Amino acid sequence: MHSKPAAIAALLAGFMLGAPPALAEPSLALGLPVDAAELDRISITVYPNGRGLPAGSGSVREGKQLYAQQCAACHGAKGIEGPASRLAGSDGFIAWNDPLRILRIRKQPLLVLSVGAQWPYATSLFDYVRRAMPHHAPKSLGSDEVYAVTAYVLRLNGLLDDDATLDRASLPRIVMPGLARGVSAWPMESAGGAASGADALTAPRTP
Repeated sequence: MHSKPAAIAALLAGFMLGAPPALAEPSLALGLPVDAAELDRISITVYPNGRGLPAGSGSVREGKQLYAQQCAACHGAKGIEGPASRLAGSDGFIAWNDPLRILRIRKQPLLVLSVGAQWPYATSLFDYVRRAMPHHAPKSLGSDEVYAVTAYVLRLNGLLDDDATLDRASLPRIVMPGLARGVSAWPMESAGGAASGADALTAPRTP
Protein backbone atom coordinates (compact mmCIF):
# COMPACT_ATOMS: atom_id res chain seq x y z
CA MET A 1 0.00 0.00 0.00
CA HIS A 2 1.45 3.34 -1.06
CA SER A 3 2.06 5.99 1.51
CA LYS A 4 0.19 9.26 1.28
CA PRO A 5 3.26 11.39 0.34
CA ALA A 6 4.15 8.99 -2.47
CA ALA A 7 0.63 9.20 -3.88
CA ILE A 8 0.72 12.99 -3.86
CA ALA A 9 4.10 13.00 -5.63
CA ALA A 10 2.81 10.64 -8.31
CA LEU A 11 -0.25 12.82 -8.86
CA LEU A 12 1.86 15.96 -9.29
CA ALA A 13 4.19 14.19 -11.73
CA GLY A 14 1.20 13.18 -13.82
CA PHE A 15 -0.02 16.74 -14.05
CA MET A 16 3.42 17.97 -15.08
CA LEU A 17 3.95 15.34 -17.77
CA GLY A 18 0.54 15.84 -19.26
CA ALA A 19 0.34 19.61 -18.88
CA PRO A 20 -1.01 21.49 -21.94
CA PRO A 21 1.32 23.88 -23.79
CA ALA A 22 1.44 27.46 -22.59
CA LEU A 23 -1.27 29.64 -24.11
CA ALA A 24 -0.25 32.47 -26.42
CA GLU A 25 -0.80 36.05 -25.28
CA PRO A 26 -4.39 37.04 -26.11
CA SER A 27 -4.88 39.58 -28.90
CA LEU A 28 -7.72 42.03 -28.37
CA ALA A 29 -7.68 43.31 -31.96
CA LEU A 30 -8.84 46.76 -30.90
CA GLY A 31 -8.16 49.97 -32.81
CA LEU A 32 -6.70 50.67 -36.22
CA PRO A 33 -3.14 51.45 -37.37
CA VAL A 34 -2.44 55.18 -37.64
CA ASP A 35 -0.08 56.41 -40.34
CA ALA A 36 2.28 59.36 -39.90
CA ALA A 37 0.11 61.80 -41.87
CA GLU A 38 -2.96 61.10 -39.74
CA LEU A 39 -0.94 61.33 -36.54
CA ASP A 40 0.42 64.73 -37.59
CA ARG A 41 -3.13 65.96 -38.21
CA ILE A 42 -4.33 65.15 -34.69
CA SER A 43 -1.11 65.87 -32.80
CA ILE A 44 -1.67 69.57 -32.23
CA THR A 45 -0.19 70.17 -28.78
CA VAL A 46 1.94 73.32 -28.54
CA TYR A 47 4.58 73.39 -25.81
CA PRO A 48 5.85 76.42 -23.87
CA ASN A 49 9.07 76.54 -25.89
CA GLY A 50 7.12 76.70 -29.16
CA ARG A 51 7.48 73.08 -30.19
CA GLY A 52 4.40 72.11 -32.16
CA LEU A 53 3.63 75.57 -33.54
CA PRO A 54 2.64 75.37 -37.21
CA ALA A 55 3.89 77.45 -40.12
CA GLY A 56 1.97 80.62 -40.83
CA SER A 57 1.51 84.08 -39.36
CA GLY A 58 -1.17 86.53 -38.28
CA SER A 59 -1.29 90.20 -37.43
CA VAL A 60 -3.01 92.22 -34.73
CA ARG A 61 -5.08 93.99 -37.38
CA GLU A 62 -6.28 90.70 -38.88
CA GLY A 63 -6.99 89.39 -35.41
CA LYS A 64 -9.11 92.40 -34.51
CA GLN A 65 -11.52 91.63 -37.32
CA LEU A 66 -11.62 87.92 -36.53
CA TYR A 67 -12.13 88.65 -32.84
CA ALA A 68 -15.16 90.82 -33.60
CA GLN A 69 -16.65 88.05 -35.73
CA GLN A 70 -15.80 84.98 -33.66
CA CYS A 71 -14.98 85.98 -30.07
CA ALA A 72 -16.63 89.22 -28.96
CA ALA A 73 -20.08 87.69 -28.47
CA CYS A 74 -18.76 85.62 -25.54
CA HIS A 75 -15.76 87.62 -24.28
CA GLY A 76 -16.87 91.18 -24.96
CA ALA A 77 -15.60 93.83 -27.34
CA LYS A 78 -12.58 94.59 -25.15
CA GLY A 79 -12.10 91.09 -23.76
CA ILE A 80 -13.29 92.13 -20.30
CA GLU A 81 -17.09 92.21 -20.50
CA GLY A 82 -17.85 88.48 -20.58
CA PRO A 83 -19.94 86.48 -19.96
CA ALA A 84 -17.12 84.03 -20.80
CA SER A 85 -13.70 84.20 -19.15
CA ARG A 86 -12.00 87.60 -19.12
CA LEU A 87 -9.12 87.81 -21.58
CA ALA A 88 -7.43 91.07 -20.64
CA GLY A 89 -6.31 93.00 -17.60
CA SER A 90 -5.06 91.97 -14.18
CA ASP A 91 -6.58 89.34 -11.91
CA GLY A 92 -8.75 90.29 -8.99
CA PHE A 93 -12.01 91.99 -8.12
CA ILE A 94 -10.94 95.58 -8.71
CA ALA A 95 -8.46 97.59 -10.78
CA TRP A 96 -7.80 101.32 -11.01
CA ASN A 97 -8.16 101.24 -14.79
CA ASP A 98 -11.32 99.08 -14.64
CA PRO A 99 -13.48 100.46 -11.81
CA LEU A 100 -16.67 98.70 -12.97
CA ARG A 101 -15.10 95.25 -12.90
CA ILE A 102 -16.54 94.40 -9.49
CA LEU A 103 -20.05 94.93 -10.85
CA ARG A 104 -19.44 92.59 -13.77
CA ILE A 105 -17.88 89.95 -11.51
CA ARG A 106 -20.93 90.05 -9.26
CA LYS A 107 -22.99 89.04 -12.28
CA GLN A 108 -20.38 86.77 -13.95
CA PRO A 109 -17.95 85.24 -11.39
CA LEU A 110 -15.69 83.85 -14.12
CA LEU A 111 -14.51 87.39 -14.79
CA VAL A 112 -12.46 87.51 -11.58
CA LEU A 113 -9.58 85.78 -13.39
CA SER A 114 -7.85 87.03 -16.51
CA VAL A 115 -6.25 84.86 -19.17
CA GLY A 116 -3.77 87.62 -19.92
CA ALA A 117 -2.60 87.94 -16.33
CA GLN A 118 -2.86 84.32 -15.21
CA TRP A 119 -1.49 82.22 -18.06
CA PRO A 120 2.33 81.96 -18.03
CA TYR A 121 2.95 81.20 -21.71
CA ALA A 122 1.67 82.85 -24.87
CA THR A 123 2.00 79.53 -26.70
CA SER A 124 -0.71 78.09 -24.45
CA LEU A 125 -3.06 80.78 -25.70
CA PHE A 126 -2.41 79.69 -29.29
CA ASP A 127 -2.92 76.02 -28.35
CA TYR A 128 -6.22 76.70 -26.62
CA VAL A 129 -7.63 78.90 -29.36
CA ARG A 130 -6.70 76.36 -32.03
CA ARG A 131 -8.23 73.35 -30.30
CA ALA A 132 -11.23 74.84 -28.50
CA MET A 133 -12.30 78.15 -30.03
CA PRO A 134 -14.61 79.57 -31.15
CA HIS A 135 -16.93 77.85 -28.75
CA HIS A 136 -19.58 77.15 -31.40
CA ALA A 137 -17.06 75.74 -33.91
CA PRO A 138 -13.82 74.50 -32.31
CA LYS A 139 -10.89 73.65 -34.61
CA SER A 140 -12.49 75.64 -37.43
CA LEU A 141 -9.79 78.33 -37.58
CA GLY A 142 -6.74 77.96 -39.80
CA SER A 143 -3.21 78.47 -38.50
CA ASP A 144 -2.98 82.04 -39.82
CA GLU A 145 -6.30 82.90 -38.17
CA VAL A 146 -5.20 81.43 -34.84
CA TYR A 147 -1.99 83.45 -34.96
CA ALA A 148 -4.06 86.56 -35.71
CA VAL A 149 -6.56 86.02 -32.86
CA THR A 150 -3.69 85.24 -30.47
CA ALA A 151 -1.94 88.45 -31.54
CA TYR A 152 -5.06 90.51 -30.92
CA VAL A 153 -5.66 89.04 -27.45
CA LEU A 154 -2.06 89.82 -26.59
CA ARG A 155 -2.63 93.35 -27.91
CA LEU A 156 -5.65 93.68 -25.60
CA ASN A 157 -3.23 92.92 -22.76
CA GLY A 158 -0.77 95.58 -23.89
CA LEU A 159 1.83 92.98 -24.89
CA LEU A 160 1.96 93.79 -28.61
CA ASP A 161 1.79 96.92 -30.73
CA ASP A 162 -0.98 97.57 -33.26
CA ASP A 163 1.27 96.70 -36.20
CA ALA A 164 2.72 93.49 -34.74
CA THR A 165 2.64 90.12 -36.50
CA LEU A 166 3.14 86.72 -34.87
CA ASP A 167 4.59 83.49 -36.21
CA ARG A 168 6.18 80.40 -34.71
CA ALA A 169 9.48 82.21 -34.21
CA SER A 170 8.14 85.29 -32.43
CA LEU A 171 5.26 83.85 -30.38
CA PRO A 172 7.40 81.84 -27.89
CA ARG A 173 9.38 84.99 -27.14
CA ILE A 174 6.37 86.84 -25.70
CA VAL A 175 6.79 87.18 -21.93
CA MET A 176 3.45 86.86 -20.18
CA PRO A 177 2.82 88.64 -16.85
CA GLY A 178 1.76 85.33 -15.30
CA LEU A 179 5.20 83.78 -15.85
CA ALA A 180 6.65 85.54 -12.80
CA ARG A 181 3.76 84.43 -10.59
CA GLY A 182 4.58 80.73 -10.52
CA VAL A 183 7.33 78.14 -10.59
CA SER A 184 8.09 76.62 -13.98
CA ALA A 185 9.14 73.02 -14.56
CA TRP A 186 10.13 73.83 -18.15
CA PRO A 187 13.84 74.49 -18.86
CA MET A 188 12.93 77.41 -21.09
CA GLU A 189 16.41 78.86 -21.54
CA SER A 190 17.92 75.60 -22.77
CA ALA A 191 14.86 74.74 -24.85
CA GLY A 192 14.89 77.96 -26.84
CA GLY A 193 11.60 79.09 -25.39
CA ALA A 194 10.38 82.28 -23.77
CA ALA A 195 13.14 84.82 -23.49
CA SER A 196 13.64 87.37 -20.78
CA GLY A 197 15.14 90.83 -20.43
CA ALA A 198 16.63 92.33 -23.58
CA ASP A 199 16.07 89.12 -25.57
CA ALA A 200 12.31 89.21 -25.11
CA LEU A 201 10.07 90.41 -27.92
CA THR A 202 8.34 92.62 -25.42
CA ALA A 203 8.55 93.24 -21.71
CA PRO A 204 5.63 92.08 -19.57
CA ARG A 205 3.14 94.82 -18.89
CA THR A 206 -0.12 94.64 -17.03
CA PRO A 207 -2.71 97.01 -18.52
